[in-house]
Amino acid sequence: MEISRRKFFATSAAAAAIAEQDLAGQTTPPPAAAKPGKLPVIICAANGYKYLDRAWAALQGGADTLDAAIEVVTGPEDDPKDDSVGLGGLPNEEGVVELDSCCMHGPTRRAGSVGGVRNIKNVSRVAKAVMEHTGHVMLVGDGAERFAVSMGFPRENLLTEHSRKVWTLWREVHSNQDWWGPQIGAPNWTAPDGGTAGKRMNRLVEMAASLGIPEEERMDAVRKVLHPPTGTIHCSVANAMGEVSGITTTSGLAWKIPGRVGDSPIIGAGCYTDPDVGSAGATGSGEENIKVAGAHTIVEAMRRGLEPREAGMEALKRIVRFHQDDKNQLRFIGMTYYVLRKDGAYAGVALWSGKPGQTPRYVVHDGEKRTETCTYLLEGETRGWPPIPSVPW
Repeated sequence: MEISRRKFFATSAAAAAIAEQDLAGQTTPPPAAAKPGKLPVIICAANGYKYLDRAWAALQGGADTLDAAIEVVTGPEDDPKDDSVGLGGLPNEEGVVELDSCCMHGPTRRAGSVGGVRNIKNVSRVAKAVMEHTGHVMLVGDGAERFAVSMGFPRENLLTEHSRKVWTLWREVHSNQDWWGPQIGAPNWTAPDGGTAGKRMNRLVEMAASLGIPEEERMDAVRKVLHPPTGTIHCSVANAMGEVSGITTTSGLAWKIPGRVGDSPIIGAGCYTDPDVGSAGATGSGEENIKVAGAHTIVEAMRRGLEPREAGMEALKRIVRFHQDDKNQLRFIGMTYYVLRKDGAYAGVALWSGKPGQTPRYVVHDGEKRTETCTYLLEGETRGWPPIPSVPW
């Protein structure tokens, strides 16, 4: 049977509409034309707030968009008190800090990435060096470290006394099997029993004190043992001409299996920039973001006409669909996306609303430095994974 051109396009449009159905089964309406934002603009994760001014000054002075983004992310990388990235980052299960980063430079359509790097603090700059000085996009492990040294980056011990003590606290109550599976959603996966969480926390506080962790830092250390953080910063920048770049850097998932690489160094997952569209990046559950190619999904959604907030929500809905809307699984997953369109429109979106009054936040500078609240998809808060085992008495 022959199908006319008109019938073909009508059928295709109907199929596209069905594909755009949301979780409730309702058809998503076509995107409205979004208003452009203000240029230049910087958007990043909340841990970049105090470094926005220096990035803004660089941008105003004519700095390249990627160089301006690096001005933000190297702040936490250099800060030994920030255990989410770089120096002082929380280590793997063997007590070794391993770092990941990737960047995309919109004006020249290039990218660079490094994964599993030890002993080098500023892996964001190393990722850029891979982009600028090699014919590759990604270097990992020992090879990435040797390349960094050859480019003049100094080797240094990244494990601070504070991060060592928190790791020691973790070792007191964990074996080396905690990240060995199964994955959330696997056929043999079961949600953990919360058990006597209060009693466990009290015991952990006592153990933290015995390890010499200062009183004002003990609860934070206990939370990081109970709920291993993912520790990441993403930053996207657009200049006055609409040139965009993005970068993500991380110390990765705390207490991970040595060699584990999350989404942060994966082009298209932890960061993606298309100079014709915009840029996006992520913090949160790296394994889940890799599976939906989150940053790329968002940029492609903006290419189709979705405004930044809706593009980010589309990626979050894809994560939910991967878990068949099973809240029993989704409550162990956290994800935040940072979205920037080349005309300056932007958004921050999160999978969960968080505790009352603690909705995830992100930061922006467009001439005014400020913190903004993320739009969220699901009401509630995420729980840590893996669950803490019984605390020895």
